[in-house]
Amino acid sequence: MEVKELGHLVLYVRDIDRSARFYRDVLGWRQILPEESEAGHLPVAAFASPSGRTHHELLLIEVGPDAAAQPQGRRVGLYHFGLKVGDSDDELREAFAALQASGTTIVGSADHTVTHSLYIEDPDGNEIELYVDVPGVDWRSDPALIGAPVKPLRL
Repeated sequence: MEVKELGHLVLYVRDIDRSARFYRDVLGWRQILPEESEAGHLPVAAFASPSGRTHHELLLIEVGPDAAAQPQGRRVGLYHFGLKVGDSDDELREAFAALQASGTTIVGSADHTVTHSLYIEDPDGNEIELYVDVPGVDWRSDPALIGAPVKPLRL
């Protein structure tokens, strides 16, 4: 067997409407389920990225307000997931401005040599890396570059 690509993510969320608004209105994902006429009736929401790469890339499942919070600190499990928002620092600056306009807290930033990244959290504390690939860095020829020391990001 050979895995061809990462297909989709499934996240548990406390409030489906709040989380759907975040992924749709802040991050720009195209909501494909439920349709507007069904909103509020299904405890799930599915999204596709604007690229249309596949049928869905994100599925949210509501587990209710009493669900346990994400544990803080070092733990086993998902640390974050990355979403590519462009190919230039100008596009990352545009993302930064959009995040600020939406009131989304930026919890970190980094220059990873191969990417420039901003880190945010969704309404349930799932960490998301928003990144651009750095032009001119040939990580395909030198995969070790992904292990380069992290530097402060200067946008």
